[in-house]
Amino acid sequence: MPSLDIEHPGMPELQFVLFVSALCTADLTTINVSKELRQTIFDRCWRLLHTEPPPTNPQERVLDLRGGTELTLEACASTIRSLLQEANISTLVWDHPVSAPRMNSTPEALPLIDRLERLYPDSSRGVDPSPDPKPGQHPEPE
Repeated sequence: MPSLDIEHPGMPELQFVLFVSALCTADLTTINVSKELRQTIFDRCWRLLHTEPPPTNPQERVLDLRGGTELTLEACASTIRSLLQEANISTLVWDHPVSAPRMNSTPEALPLIDRLERLYPDSSRGVDPSPDPKPGQHPEPE
């Protein structure tokens, strides 16, 4: 199962805050953080960025840090770490099965997707890259 050390996440603070907030709002059934604590973490970070109360609609519960400052980012990261430490959680552990795409491709992207599907017809591999072609074989560009 994936895990994340909250003191040494191995990523920049911005990525850490966005990643943990996404874990807090995801509908995960297997995670070592209670639903109540995940809601508290998100709500407190939200209040550092906004004057209005946090949204209740799950689709709207997304932190947008673009309007924040470095100080706001540090406050969010500190809030996350302190709440998890208070709960004696030093490492986040979760499991998330692969899910179907939730969004349809935009009309502008459809021609590119169609060309890619013709160029790489084996779509059963999903997002994993195809193996390198054998010597002398090259995909046929259009």
